[in-house]
Amino acid sequence: MIHHSLLLIISLFFAMALLFLLSQRFKISYPIFLIIGGLGISFIPQVPNISISPDLVFLIFLPPLLFDAAWKTSWNNFWKWRRSIFLLGFGFVFFTSLAIAHFSENFIPGFTLAMGFLLGGIISPPDAVAATAVLKDVSMPKRGIAILEGESLVNDAASLTVFSFALAAIKTGNFVARDAIINFLVLSIMGVVVGLVIGHILYLVLKYWAKSSSITTPITLIAPYLMYIIAEEMNWSGVLAVVSGGLFLSFRSKDFLNFHARIQIKEVWGTVDFLLNGFVFILIGLELPVIMQSMEGEYKLNIAIKYALSIVAIIVGLRIVLVYLMEFFPRLINRSIRRKEKSPGWKFPFIIGWTGMRGVVSLAAALSIPLYLDDGSMFPHRNLIVFITFVVILATLVVQGFTLPLFIKIMKIEEIDDYVPEEAQIEDIRYIVNQHIVAYMNEHYKELMEKYESVARIKEQYERSILATEKSRQELSAKEFVGSSRRLYKKVMWDIIEQRRRCLHKLEGEKKYEDYVIRDMEYSLDLEEARLIRQ
Repeated sequence: MIHHSLLLIISLFFAMALLFLLSQRFKISYPIFLIIGGLGISFIPQVPNISISPDLVFLIFLPPLLFDAAWKTSWNNFWKWRRSIFLLGFGFVFFTSLAIAHFSENFIPGFTLAMGFLLGGIISPPDAVAATAVLKDVSMPKRGIAILEGESLVNDAASLTVFSFALAAIKTGNFVARDAIINFLVLSIMGVVVGLVIGHILYLVLKYWAKSSSITTPITLIAPYLMYIIAEEMNWSGVLAVVSGGLFLSFRSKDFLNFHARIQIKEVWGTVDFLLNGFVFILIGLELPVIMQSMEGEYKLNIAIKYALSIVAIIVGLRIVLVYLMEFFPRLINRSIRRKEKSPGWKFPFIIGWTGMRGVVSLAAALSIPLYLDDGSMFPHRNLIVFITFVVILATLVVQGFTLPLFIKIMKIEEIDDYVPEEAQIEDIRYIVNQHIVAYMNEHYKELMEKYESVARIKEQYERSILATEKSRQELSAKEFVGSSRRLYKKVMWDIIEQRRRCLHKLEGEKKYEDYVIRDMEYSLDLEEARLIRQ
């Protein structure tokens, strides 16, 4: 039995890899391709039904996905667009949950308000992975990318909190608003505290004890599960524990990661993120026929589809309206916002509103609904809730995913804010770093440069790079260094690389350049240091 299950999982991962390659070939967003591919695979004869225990869904998928999102978050962009991010992240989740709750209670027979909030909490958070995958080959204003990524981090925590409270209300049959608000505050605050405490402990371990990248990377893989499980065992928010702990470790990562660990973590987490997201997307397609079969005898398929499509229309329309209100209402009542931020116009809010594709978090939440209540009875309307979630994910991903690039091209969306082009930022940063290195070598290696030609050539390399930048940024061919003092050369080069890295960190603190540009240049330094070791 174990061998069959393992073979099935490996086969799905292989199919996922093939579907991803096909999506690249046909230039279709891979989440869309994986869902359609999974749906096609489910209709192949002899393919067994795929099902995952609801108790394992949150535990397996959510902690690493939330941790990875927190790790990659740009603090500068997050703080810069915090108003839009928090209005969307919390406001949209609240109004969506409220709208879906009242619609469900009034139009779906047998649905209570708590069940409506449960469904609203499940389908309210848009998926940043799906949005960024769709937007990869189109031009999107950087403000939009920053808002979408920041929103996904906030709305995941907000929606899963709504989901948890609604689930508890259904299980116990009791819901008191005052108690719910108090519990929410305690759950949220203590969840953040748990994440920060565990984050500090792991930070000390990684900084003072874990000197090898072979143990640093596994610790980062264990961290989200550790934060989530401990917080949940204490009946606090595991989601907020993972997000807060991940943000803290990401912020302090420069203190405990060397070049090798950074390279390894980037590659390992990139693989983990792709496998988990890809597996969930293909699972959406595989599970849909199973869910449809499970509803037989409970609901007519056409009625269930009508409910689902009505909810799709509500959440799509509501998001567009709320995005316009979020962008323009604060500008009407606050002059300082008008002075600080350029008007987004009417096109940009529509595109942000149209990027409300649902994905991994919604599926994980839906599948995590228990099969039975505490008294042993069947969970009411579970199959319908899961079916509606699947239809919402499928409809938003396929329809909005296919049309979003088309809308961006037709509307000719242009950059709103004043951004220096990425190439110019890189050139400017290199120029500043090279000037710093030349001054540093003049101060610390003056005698060695006079004695050893190999050391003097290091300085020449940076001087020539500066000269090339000043002379219309002409390309400078790489210079091969040959000398007998190879060990000294490496020692000096390591010191120079470290100085360049410190200079990058200083520039990052000035918040003048984009975080991702600094990170990419630091990653290049890591690769350069790795090549130096192999020489």
